[in-house]
Amino acid sequence: MPSLNSLIFILIAYLIGSFPSGLIIGKVFYKIDIREHGSGNLGGSNAMRILGKKGGLVVYLLDIFKGSLIVYLAMNFQSDIHPLIIAIFSLIGHIYPIFASFKGGKAVATSAGIVLAYAPLVFLLLAVVFFGSLALIKIISICSTLATLTLSIAVWWNPFDNPNLEGFVPRTIFTLFTILIILKHIPNFKRILAGTEPKVGQKKSTE
Repeated sequence: MPSLNSLIFILIAYLIGSFPSGLIIGKVFYKIDIREHGSGNLGGSNAMRILGKKGGLVVYLLDIFKGSLIVYLAMNFQSDIHPLIIAIFSLIGHIYPIFASFKGGKAVATSAGIVLAYAPLVFLLLAVVFFGSLALIKIISICSTLATLTLSIAVWWNPFDNPNLEGFVPRTIFTLFTILIILKHIPNFKRILAGTEPKVGQKKSTE
């Protein structure tokens, strides 16, 4: 049984993950509820499209920070549960936020924040893959998928010999991240096949 301390960490992880960055930035600074525009998603991609580059970047950074903060807390304060297991609950909070009617984002940025705090060199590799492919393809959903597939490969291959990536838990957790993100992007894949998925710089009614 997890200790009371670990249960508190799990609750904190969910609540921090539930912080609806896109909703708050949109309403406070732009007087826009991004749930009523574009895809209705609270993640950085829809925020970027609806609020513009500055607003979208702030949302991305806040969502990344959520994931990194949870891992930092879990790794630096006593817990009898692996920090990545605790971090899962921040993803659940991001996707199903209690502060936004349980309708959130797709967990890409928050997952990136978790990787940043847990394995920084892997994060840099994912950033290269994401932004490199974005420069060529200009479709965020494809680039996010390529980055998350790279995550699973990097975790199992461990090219940086990071001891944090050795063992069943980190490999399983990060593989679950990949599966979750791909599943969340199924609607995007359908729009790609239909030719309706917008590229970076386009404003469309779907994400």
